[in-house]
Amino acid sequence: MPISAEHVGRRYPATDPYVVSQAKVVEFARALRDGNEVYRGKRPVAPPTFAIVVAGQAWDQMFHDPELGLALERVVHADQGFSWQRPLRVGDEVTATLTIEKVRTRGSADFIGSLVEVSTTDGEPVCEVRATFVHSHPAPEEDVR
Repeated sequence: MPISAEHVGRRYPATDPYVVSQAKVVEFARALRDGNEVYRGKRPVAPPTFAIVVAGQAWDQMFHDPELGLALERVVHADQGFSWQRPLRVGDEVTATLTIEKVRTRGSADFIGSLVEVSTTDGEPVCEVRATFVHSHPAPEEDVR
């Protein structure tokens, strides 16, 4: 059964713990060309979009869920937003839990709204990452399922 509104509310298990390291924070900030000193020093924090590193692990669970029938090559990341309770800090050990919040089918595309909750392994909420993905249906001659 392909993804549908019946999948709204599906919640995936928390990802394996991810330790936010100084090296990864510096590497990420460098890729952004962001030289802000808050990413170094005594109590370094990660750039706000660093949460994507952890959220991506949660999205993988959804993309590889055989029941949903998603084909990653036909998925476009349409938008995203962050809601922060506190910054990610070097040394934090975090997990991410994904919930499918919305599924709408319009024509030959599915619009999938997701919520990823990033928390420390002690249960402290850090941030929420909301994203919308657009999954296009294959043309009839492409459908090999």
